[in-house]
Amino acid sequence: MAKKSMIAREVKREKLVKQYAEKRAALKAIINDKEVPVEERFKATLELAKLPRNSSATRLHNRCQLTGRPHAYYRKLKISRIALRDLGSNGEIPGMVKSSW
Repeated sequence: MAKKSMIAREVKREKLVKQYAEKRAALKAIINDKEVPVEERFKATLELAKLPRNSSATRLHNRCQLTGRPHAYYRKLKISRIALRDLGSNGEIPGMVKSSW
């Protein structure tokens, strides 16, 4: 089980990313538009730099929804390999059988 503080930090980042997504997209569109004057593009760059760092989507990290584990994460299932194995062993995932020989 991951530390509660790490899980809370990730939730906070997700909230900030959603909150600032439109503003970041608008500023990036101005910055990448080559027809806009250089001064306006520079102002947009400064405005983008003023936004919180945790509002960037690249700062998000996938975590298991059951345990909060950040590694060995299956995106399709949104859980880690360890949680997947536990659920499979308990028979809670239809069609999945833990192999043994």
